[in-house]
Amino acid sequence: MNHSLTPLHAISPIDGRYYAEVAALSQYFSEYALMRYRVQVEIQYFLALADAGIFSFPEKARQQLTDWYTHFTEADAGEIKKLENITRHDVKAVEYFIKQRLDQAGLHAYREWVHFALTSQDINNTAIPLLWKKAMEEQYFPACEQLIAALEQRAEAWADIPMLARTHGQPASPTRLGKEIRVFTERLRAQLALLKAIPFTAKFGGATGNFNAHHVAFPEIDWEAFADRFVGEVLRLSRIRYTTQIEPYDHLAAQCDALRRVNNILIDFCRDIWLYIAFDYFHQQVHPGEVGSSAMPHKVNPIDFENAEGNLGWANAGWDHLANKLPISRLQRDLTDSTVLRNLGVPFAHTLLAFSSIQKGWARLQLHAEKLHHDLEENWVVVAEAIQTLLRKAGYPEPYEALKQLTRGQQLNQQAIHAFIDQLQIPETLKSQMKQITPWNYVGIVK
Repeated sequence: MNHSLTPLHAISPIDGRYYAEVAALSQYFSEYALMRYRVQVEIQYFLALADAGIFSFPEKARQQLTDWYTHFTEADAGEIKKLENITRHDVKAVEYFIKQRLDQAGLHAYREWVHFALTSQDINNTAIPLLWKKAMEEQYFPACEQLIAALEQRAEAWADIPMLARTHGQPASPTRLGKEIRVFTERLRAQLALLKAIPFTAKFGGATGNFNAHHVAFPEIDWEAFADRFVGEVLRLSRIRYTTQIEPYDHLAAQCDALRRVNNILIDFCRDIWLYIAFDYFHQQVHPGEVGSSAMPHKVNPIDFENAEGNLGWANAGWDHLANKLPISRLQRDLTDSTVLRNLGVPFAHTLLAFSSIQKGWARLQLHAEKLHHDLEENWVVVAEAIQTLLRKAGYPEPYEALKQLTRGQQLNQQAIHAFIDQLQIPETLKSQMKQITPWNYVGIVK
């Protein structure tokens, strides 16, 4: 059965159900985008050769060549695809496309300087880092920073809200809600800083990384210096000096690992918020017409955090494979990196989908302060730590054991705690100090 290509017929939900939310990523990760960036690198290299005095190129024609990638169209991509159907080589098709354009522009004499002394990976291992850098700088970094800012805004608003903590799922020394959110924002900012510190690296050195063809043609030229300038100053990437036919991908792998760590932090966050909703610490704004269950009309499910968790996990499977696979290649090169890199946008898209879901879920949360207060009221046992600590300071014998006997496995109220304090053989001033401690003010100093 033949279907027109629409989101309804897409195999991947990224190009189907979720396409409207991630459509902007096609300018970086689509086949069209890869063609455009390859054309850009080929033309910029062509012009760099002219600038280095390898050949003389008419100045008036420069802008025309630049326009071929800055105004690259779907029709242009279609032409390249037709050429690829003949060559069965995607980068050679780009080379022939540019040569055809030179012929059409009356610049036939310069056609053999296109792709001069290069192998396809000199193009791929610069074009892909270029599109990857653009996607990270224009999409990922802003989205991640906006998410952190949204979390921090409410962390500030909730800085003084006392909350029962739970370790091993059991009542523990109270904390503040805002501080618990800041646990995640601090972690996210630290990992984002590490991610930003990783350079975007590229390979540029000929068939096996030694400039063999470059040197045999022009031995008087310092090709390593040329490549450093071209990659560093023109493309704004960092060139790896010692390579095989391909870039070793260690820095890209490090970026994938860093992206996975950020996602793991957010999975942890989503699960905590899910539990706080289950504890009734948060209510969710009800959207008119929304259905939480096909059978139970009362349901308002935390679907945004669940969707985010699912997408983060799926993205991490991709980041993990990319990080583990890409740095490994047989001898001077095998082709396994090529097909894997074509999926670079998939975990990226799932990651941004998760960011969007968290933002949606976060925006609809409404604090249920009464429930937080009630849970603290029901758990006066959490002040036991404070009491036994003050008894330790006062030199009281075996205070931990005394509090353990009183509280372990028990649900005590204020009266029971104060009755215990009253029977202690300690100064009245210390008893008074202990009675001032409540589950709402025993929250430490960290906000």
